[in-house]
Amino acid sequence: MCIRQLFQSSLLQWAWRAAFPKHTWGRHRRARRWAHSGGGTYRAVIFDMGGVLISSPGRVAAEWELQNHIPPGTIRKAWILGGENGPWMKLMRGEITTEDFLQEFGSLCSEIAKTSVPVGSFFSLLTSEQVAKQFPVMTEAITQIRAKGLRTAVLSNNFYLPSGKSFLPLDRKQFDVVVESCLEGLCKPDPRIYKLCLERLGLQPSESIFLDDLGPNLKAAASLGIHTIQVDDPETAVKELETLLGFTLRMVIPNTGPVRKTVEIPRDSLEKYLKDLLGTQSTGPLELLQFDHGQSNPTYYIRLGNHQLVLRRKPPGTLVPSTHAVGREFRIMKALANAGVPVPKVLDLCEDSGVIGTPFYLMEYCPGLIYRDPSLPGLEPSQRRAIYTAMNRVLCKIHSVDLKAAGLEDYGKHGDYIRRQVQTWTKQYRASETSTIPAMERLIQWLPLHLPRQQKTTVVHGDFRLDNLLFHPEKAEVLAVLDWELSTLGDPLVDVAFSCLAHYLPSSFPGSLLRGRNRSGGRRRERGSSGDGWCGCMKLRSWWFGRKCTWDAFLGEMGVGCMLSEKDVCIDPSYVFTQLISI
Repeated sequence: MCIRQLFQSSLLQWAWRAAFPKHTWGRHRRARRWAHSGGGTYRAVIFDMGGVLISSPGRVAAEWELQNHIPPGTIRKAWILGGENGPWMKLMRGEITTEDFLQEFGSLCSEIAKTSVPVGSFFSLLTSEQVAKQFPVMTEAITQIRAKGLRTAVLSNNFYLPSGKSFLPLDRKQFDVVVESCLEGLCKPDPRIYKLCLERLGLQPSESIFLDDLGPNLKAAASLGIHTIQVDDPETAVKELETLLGFTLRMVIPNTGPVRKTVEIPRDSLEKYLKDLLGTQSTGPLELLQFDHGQSNPTYYIRLGNHQLVLRRKPPGTLVPSTHAVGREFRIMKALANAGVPVPKVLDLCEDSGVIGTPFYLMEYCPGLIYRDPSLPGLEPSQRRAIYTAMNRVLCKIHSVDLKAAGLEDYGKHGDYIRRQVQTWTKQYRASETSTIPAMERLIQWLPLHLPRQQKTTVVHGDFRLDNLLFHPEKAEVLAVLDWELSTLGDPLVDVAFSCLAHYLPSSFPGSLLRGRNRSGGRRRERGSSGDGWCGCMKLRSWWFGRKCTWDAFLGEMGVGCMLSEKDVCIDPSYVFTQLISI
């Protein structure tokens, strides 16, 4: 079969699959691979780009035609009629400029459609960041492949952009070899371009695996002795690749596990909601895990198609009034994102309990590190100082938000914040206590008599501590502040003092809500200099004042603790009272 015939057949299959969604011919269709003679250990994986690492141009074309009322199949027919010497093939071989391509291809499409076809609009969509985004499942797979010592390559039929740069919307650092058709003057399925890729990898054909979405491209590779996988769905193809390589290519999502039975979610109802919300880029099986933090409002990890999401919901059952306000969390994070505070990107708030049983909201998953131990074991003093300095700076950002500009003037009452907090937590403690605890009674009596005067009203997080921050894995940078359930308007010094409480509590302090730091790790000064802290916010006039501010917040933690049965309470209130008084 000549190169032209191979190319035309390839385009037919490509556009056909794009125009007719996969569910019409089997949603969980197995990723196919072409048999070849030979054997041995695989040493490299070669990836096509469109349809494997990013969305297929054929699928993009079909959706664009539908949205712009262009006769279905116009772009596909233009590809086929053009043939090997048509504008599309010449563009991919780098033989014509983008401007000349748009003129020639536009004329061809308009002739086919019997109407003017704005191919410039299609080209802009095809190369946009929105469409040309690498599938997360493939990013993970490449990371794992390289971690095992195998080499990676991308072998793409691509083209030049109007800027003169080649269209390769990928991180080149992921690959040992990059072969681009527009630079080489060769296109798949020409065998010479496969040989060129293997030569640069320094490998024999039998030592590599090639992934592509087009049968003719795979046949050409298989004829050389390369093992191949046909990609109809990236998720399914990765599973096939795992089988061939003999190790997992899926990154473990830290701090997650199976969903607990008491907070299970109806998967079918959730999947329908997500597909309605996310649209066409949400094909594939639904993966659902539960985070081990976020105990108050159950929090879940979701993977659907090329989307990684986090769902946070109200827990089922009878709840204490005014608690578990997921709507407030959604509102504050949306407002703070616009104000430059690092928070997860929220996507949607669903207050319809009929979907999964309780109201919930969705946000994008943000990978990073959460430091559970405030003593930061294993890090150098300079690293610990940098982490706490970053923590201080992001707290400064929160307290510096312009309430009016952010639309948060009515997010809480102004003034008398600490008194109201003490009253609220006392009521909630009373509503959930199971027995009388003398030390707790003394604390409840003492607090209203020793409240400090509020000096300023800002956004307050209400639970600002190290393990509610998501850090960059390679530098001391806060990527996101989590768990805004207790946020409101109030006295910023409460956040300041609360964030420092673990620094003053002993490492033997019981319970996991507020763990004290291990003093063996270094001096207290490592927490960060005051100059790096609350710039633009009032300074602490005395540490005594700050200590008082922590007590009402900690009383809230006690209220939460007492919602458990007596045998499960992990913090002894009499011990708490003694430690707080002795700080």
